[in-house]
Amino acid sequence: MGMTMTEQLLARHAGRDRVAAGENIWVDVDTLLTHDVCGPGTIGIFHEKFGRDAKVWDRERVVIIPDHYIFTADVMAHRNIDILREFVAEQDLPYYYDVGTSRYKGVCHIALPEEGHARPGELLLGTDSHTCTAGAFGMFATGVGNTDAAFALGTGKTWLKVPETMRFEFEGDLPEYLMAKDLILMVIGDIGFSGATYRAMEFAGSAVFDLNIEERMTLCNMAIEAGGKNGVIEPDQVTFDYVADRTARGGTRREYTPVHDTADGKYVGTWRYNVADLEPLVAKPHRPDNRATVREVAGTKVDRVYIGSCTGGKITDFEAAARLLQGQEVKVDTFIVPATTEVAREMGRRKIGDRSLTEIFAAAGCRLGESSCAACLGGPVDTFGRINEPLTCVSTTNRNFPGRMGHKEGRVYLASPLTAAASALTGVLTDPRDKMN
Repeated sequence: MGMTMTEQLLARHAGRDRVAAGENIWVDVDTLLTHDVCGPGTIGIFHEKFGRDAKVWDRERVVIIPDHYIFTADVMAHRNIDILREFVAEQDLPYYYDVGTSRYKGVCHIALPEEGHARPGELLLGTDSHTCTAGAFGMFATGVGNTDAAFALGTGKTWLKVPETMRFEFEGDLPEYLMAKDLILMVIGDIGFSGATYRAMEFAGSAVFDLNIEERMTLCNMAIEAGGKNGVIEPDQVTFDYVADRTARGGTRREYTPVHDTADGKYVGTWRYNVADLEPLVAKPHRPDNRATVREVAGTKVDRVYIGSCTGGKITDFEAAARLLQGQEVKVDTFIVPATTEVAREMGRRKIGDRSLTEIFAAAGCRLGESSCAACLGGPVDTFGRINEPLTCVSTTNRNFPGRMGHKEGRVYLASPLTAAASALTGVLTDPRDKMN
């Protein structure tokens, strides 16, 4: 029997011909990512265990992207950024995307591939659970705690157990009213929010490979919402073209060797879907697996709509939302937060008809924010879009636990950008099919 995608990736980084699920192995790390929330803690442990004068294992493989609590007056948030700056200066790190400078990017999980740090066949660790987003590039990408990150920072290695793999196949032509968010909500609803605990979630099938790279990122991004260790999609020409484009734009130029699906690995199980049979979905409060079709909850009063985050703040997400909002006005507060500064610029360039996406959102009465995580993780009280009272919000983010976006009694419905936009136009939860011409 062969190996799954994840097993092949880990075998390569362990310097072995093969590994099997359940084995504990040492692996080499290609890239370590951290940000302003967990970076200071990681740096503190690194200094404590390796010494104040210690150097990171490879300055070219450390990426630091402040993105969570940055556009705020909060003093402690500013202190975190200062710690990052001091460490970057000490270590002379080239890949620091500082807020307030021309290099600033925004949400780390989208900025990372934009800057050429996500490459097929590699192993990425990040001090954020949604690091699994990068699995869309055919790499092993997973979140780790500050201690594991500090160890990797000093040694370039980590120790982990090889996860079992669950396979999810989507076949058919994706209807215009569905997006990757609907597909992953279907999966999480089926297996539960702990159904993939410490397992790899491999996505395959014709409908998956018809998706652009951003929609594939949405699938892998929410693997953690089912407890997954990582999400992964086999790289194809779509992947290679994206990486080549980033290299041509001046991104990192390290060579990579992709891993391909041999289709003869051992899987815990295979779940198969025909996308033509699926409907627009939401995750009702307060769990990502609390699934319902939008039709089942249609008419539920909505106080706010939020379109943004690493899950729903990519250019594909905004283009989908703008298609519905064009020429109309929203009925509730609607927040538009591009994941990165590159996405924000592209919103100003990309047009539907004679208007850019930015112009469409402004004309519809939406509120546009700075590129960042913004309200996805709640944040300080002055965070853009934060829920400061018990509101009902339709959001393209990834978690809807109590207090996730601010107020502990806020009710968050997770949805696709299409469903979010349709609901913004009516003030109630609305199936996007009802607003499509």
